[in-house]
Amino acid sequence: MRKKDLDAMQFDELWLLHEKIAMILEDKIVVEKRALEKRLAQLNSGERGGRKRPSKQSADVAADRAPRRKYPRVVPKYRNPLSPSETWSGRGKTPRWLVSALKTGHTIDDFKIINSGARRK
Repeated sequence: MRKKDLDAMQFDELWLLHEKIAMILEDKIVVEKRALEKRLAQLNSGERGGRKRPSKQSADVAADRAPRRKYPRVVPKYRNPLSPSETWSGRGKTPRWLVSALKTGHTIDDFKIINSGARRK
């Protein structure tokens, strides 16, 4: 149906069309909801395509382990001279500012913080 046809229709005709569409949508929503509930029940019961759920025993083993110890804060060892708030501890991925500086011919020692060995409190 084109928009022009809808514009030409009387109010009563439009309302009947609206009710028919609402009924069809309601039926389709119920069917879709049932399919989704069935899929959710399958996932909850562990019927995944060849994948096994972790057993209760393996979950208990993980709970029995001691919690990970907390590591001390790592002090920064390198500082960006163009932006002193940008620092790097030497761990993890090398920051972009340091990578670009190293490509331009600087050495990593050019960015070393002099008192980096002292512990801050």
